[in-house]
Amino acid sequence: MKIELKEISVRELVEGFEDNQEDGVVGYGGNLDIRPPYQREFVYNDKQRNSVINTIVNDFPLNVMYWAKREDGGFEIIDGQQRTVSICQYIDGQFSFSKNGLYFQNLQDDQQKQILDYKLMVYVCSGDDSEKLEWFKTINIAGEELTDQELRNAVYHGSWVSDAKRYFSKTGCAAYGIGSKYLSGSSIRQQYLEIAIKWISKDSIIDYMGKHQNDNSAVELWNYFQSVISWVEANFKVYRKEMKGRDWGYLYNDFKNEDLNPDKIEEITKELMLDDDVTNNKGIYEYILRKDEKFLNLRTFTDNEKRMMYERQDCLCNIRKKPYPIEEMHADHITPWSEGGKTNIDNGQMIHKDENRRKSNT
Repeated sequence: MKIELKEISVRELVEGFEDNQEDGVVGYGGNLDIRPPYQREFVYNDKQRNSVINTIVNDFPLNVMYWAKREDGGFEIIDGQQRTVSICQYIDGQFSFSKNGLYFQNLQDDQQKQILDYKLMVYVCSGDDSEKLEWFKTINIAGEELTDQELRNAVYHGSWVSDAKRYFSKTGCAAYGIGSKYLSGSSIRQQYLEIAIKWISKDSIIDYMGKHQNDNSAVELWNYFQSVISWVEANFKVYRKEMKGRDWGYLYNDFKNEDLNPDKIEEITKELMLDDDVTNNKGIYEYILRKDEKFLNLRTFTDNEKRMMYERQDCLCNIRKKPYPIEEMHADHITPWSEGGKTNIDNGQMIHKDENRRKSNT
């Protein structure tokens, strides 16, 4: 790979700047692809982009950027997209600089000239696509770390990824509009897209993306996602904050054909939310459908409660009626939680560990 250092003025960088969303972001007289397929969406917050402008205004050195030279003579950004977009958006009048509250067009002529004449240091490399992608992954370790899905989008870029990002990867995108209550993460960091693919592929994200890489449309994924959200809203009638971040797609995959009773689900949900023994309210939804108590993380007897029950039984196993060291005893519910028993000493007993295993296996 051939690498050379170039000095680019802000004036040259912002010439011909256009942000056409999915159709591309360009600058440098239309010769610089600011967001090639392997790049992320713009994720800088106000503080970060103001920091870029502050560096330029004070003539401090800005971190070096990396461009790749293309066969058509143009360039694409490998590293520095966030800084580049921040600069272009400021010159374009899309935000004001926080230190003086002024937009670029409000500055005095000499202030504008100072910014436009500022020199950026750019390494330009020439090489094939795989070399550029590997270099991109390497140099970005020191920047805003890429999410796993951003890297997958780079590897499997094409018509399918572009269409999928239209549904799942923008601020206020369609997926955010219907699913933000139920999903954790950020759409612009590709986490909504990752979740949807994970659900539909049953954890085979790479296989799914490879299979569909050259498809023209991601409507299959979008229709699936809409079906998941519709199913959740139909069967879990009352929204609670604990519903955010659950793996609803897995539940949909396994129970979409079941004849569920939304009223009964709500009744059970309310009971479990009020149960002091349930310490993981977020697991209630999986428990209701899968009937596995592990999702509830039920409260266990404390060491003090175990000691009280042990002494109350005169150090005897409550089943064998023989004495054992407390280290060989396990706390046990007399009436199981599933039958309405509570985790308190009135419903507790200490039994030998072998007896506890026997009970667990019956």
